[in-house]
Amino acid sequence: MKNNPKDLALDGLIRQNPTFKLVLGTCPTLALTTAAINGVGMGLAVTFVLMCSNMIISLLRNVIPSKVRIPAYILIIATFVTIVRMFLNKFAPSIATAMGPYLPLIVVNCIILGRAEAFASKNPVVDSILDGLFMGLGFMIALTLMGVFREVLGAGTVFGVKLWNFKIEFFTHASGALFTYALFIALFVYFYGLYSKKSKRKALLADKKEVKA
Repeated sequence: MKNNPKDLALDGLIRQNPTFKLVLGTCPTLALTTAAINGVGMGLAVTFVLMCSNMIISLLRNVIPSKVRIPAYILIIATFVTIVRMFLNKFAPSIATAMGPYLPLIVVNCIILGRAEAFASKNPVVDSILDGLFMGLGFMIALTLMGVFREVLGAGTVFGVKLWNFKIEFFTHASGALFTYALFIALFVYFYGLYSKKSKRKALLADKKEVKA
């Protein structure tokens, strides 16, 4: 069954946003959002792994035996995580160091395993790649927004550029991470509710127009 690219984009970025809607990948979300660049780095790494692993799993979905599908998925994901680690260690060692143990832990990231099981194993290759792209972008945007918020308030900088000397060290600690996550989820739920109501109104108006026609 072919999926609409618009629906895949809306699912990954809004309707099934892995960070704010599905609340997946919380460990890197809490640990790495002390700086905006960390969110971008982790987001790009996860997006790459999602797209590549979804592609391979979709290609092999009729070949991989159901009894060993999870080990097979982990092996495929681990291969691409290793590629990302080697690339970052070579060309962006500072980002690799900042990610610490959370970079290799992408292998068991719930977002990637979840999309492999729920989507890539049941859908065509192109759709699976797009699903990985938009889910990864949704994750990256969420982490980057939280990283900007915490870095600006906690360090007085954004992407390493100094803005002012005012700092609230609370936002650099674990408690600040939890507070920020809760705040962003609350904002997401509020605005998602407005978006859902607007979408329902549009659907109702479209139905009325069809009935009149």
